Amino acid sequence: MQTATAPSAETSFLPFAGQRIAVVGLGRAGLPAARRLRDWGAEILCWDDQAASRAAAGAAGLPVGDPTALPGFRFDALLLSPGIPHILPRAHPAALRAREAGVPVLCDAELLFRAVRAAGSRARFVGITGTNGKSTTTALVHHLLRGAGRVAEVGGNLGPAALGLPLLADDGTYVLEMSSYMLERTDRLHFDVAAVLNLSPDHLDRHGGMAGYAAAKARIFAHQAATDTAVIGMDDATGAQFAAGLAARVVPVSGATPQPGGIWAEGRRLRDAQGVIADLNEASALPGSHNAQNAAAATAIGFALGLPRDAVAAGLRSFPGLPHRQERVGTRAGVTFVNDSKATNADSTARALASYNRVVWIGGGVPKAGGIDGLAPFFGRIAHAVLIGQCAGDFASTLSAHDVANEVAVTLGAAVPAAQAAARRLGVPVVLLSPACASFDQFTGFDARGDAFRALVAELPETE
Repeated sequence: MQTATAPSAETSFLPFAGQRIAVVGLGRAGLPAARRLRDWGAEILCWDDQAASRAAAGAAGLPVGDPTALPGFRFDALLLSPGIPHILPRAHPAALRAREAGVPVLCDAELLFRAVRAAGSRARFVGITGTNGKSTTTALVHHLLRGAGRVAEVGGNLGPAALGLPLLADDGTYVLEMSSYMLERTDRLHFDVAAVLNLSPDHLDRHGGMAGYAAAKARIFAHQAATDTAVIGMDDATGAQFAAGLAARVVPVSGATPQPGGIWAEGRRLRDAQGVIADLNEASALPGSHNAQNAAAATAIGFALGLPRDAVAAGLRSFPGLPHRQERVGTRAGVTFVNDSKATNADSTARALASYNRVVWIGGGVPKAGGIDGLAPFFGRIAHAVLIGQCAGDFASTLSAHDVANEVAVTLGAAVPAAQAAARRLGVPVVLLSPACASFDQFTGFDARGDAFRALVAELPETE
């Protein structure tokens, strides 16, 4: 099928005029990206391996066709959905063709950066990554900026796709959550402020091991200069490795340990060399030492962008938190239900468990490498576990070997009332959904899993 250029709704601004771009993967990021690239003058060809997604693109007036079916791969770029591999564990055919033809495989944040600079705007770019905490920190930075009256947009791996964001003028700031999948597909993207919060095993099949995973994360600092800022989380062993040799000014942050030249928490008091910045006991949406580090990172980013101390403190206090991240979704018959569905690996779940003395835990789904062995130090906080998904049996065996009471419910629909019953029987005040697993055995994503949990809790009786 031949490519086609659709009429532009922004005829005065065509940064991709004359460029041919293949867009493969038409989901949350791909479809809006295709529309925006078309409107910005690109000659595009869209493809998705799912017929329904191709039909949706066709209904939107976008040209649809398999780019690998064309003779040659004569494109200027391949915009490949972040979830589709371009190298490991098995490259998509379009990525193979692009590599053979020397065509760059890019993410939409890269193309947003190019468009903003083509518009002559010096809007600042903030990039935030890490295995855990990046969504909370990204949302918190955006909240701090907007609370201080700044023009800012948030997106990327969190919220709107990057190419769905509006163009900002020189006084604007883009706050982008950057996954490792996105970072490995950047080229010219330059972050004025970049942060790596932490690193623990995740997505190892995609990156070929921890070295490849770390290298993908480190790309967030590419193109930074001495006038830029690199914020580095120091609460795991990889922090010093990320900080070594950077051209940018390095600001170390921690949720528990003093950091000369940086920002850290002493108990629940966030501080730097000048003194206390905020009392995190007043920031109800930021419980636990992991959120203390997130707050420290967001504060460091805010300071790098020129926010005053009092504005940062006020923003920390007023931050409402994120859906699916330690979100209190209701109290039924004296039991509080907490939705931490975004915890898709054991390290993230460990941070949630550390925030409570005693819980009934709902966990399970599609397991990550290592299972829940890393949660062993927190098993004593689990009064009872209710297990779901593919790995329910394996998790049950692990927990039983550590004398943790558990039951297999398989589905979330069965798990929620079972967890409430266990909590009432044992006098435990909190039911925590923090799965330590991906959701794709039963749900389309962690957000769908969390939404289902919220709905199920709402159906429970409010009294005994």
